Amino acid sequence: QVQLVESGGGSVQAGGSLRLACAASGRTFSTYAMGWFRQAPGKERGFVAGINSRGQTRYYADSVKGRFTISRDNAKNTLYLQMNSLKPEDTAVYYCAADSEDSEGRMRYPNGIDYYGKGTLVTVSS
Repeated sequence: QVQLVESGGGSVQAGGSLRLACAASGRTFSTYAMGWFRQAPGKERGFVAGINSRGQTRYYADSVKGRFTISRDNAKNTLYLQMNSLKPEDTAVYYCAADSEDSEGRMRYPNGIDYYGKGTLVTVSS
């Protein structure tokens, strides 16, 4: 069982930056692929970024590539998402995700992910 708690959300103007964090419980954090998803009002939950269990491989949705950076600290059981050059269309609830299958192909799709956090709201104003 893995519990995930996100933090760092808030309101920011377009062009600004935020850093999200996700604290994970359990001793097996380092064995899970981790990721971030987001869901805007009236839209389905979508993939944002993912990272493999050892932090060697990172992958992004095209809409955030070059602006967002995912990272993890396995010693601290924590996942991060650095978000720069934020746009109003980045406004959403951001969810941390953990999956026991260390696969990019699986992490990119919201269905079938083992664990999600409760989310943190990011609001970007123009």
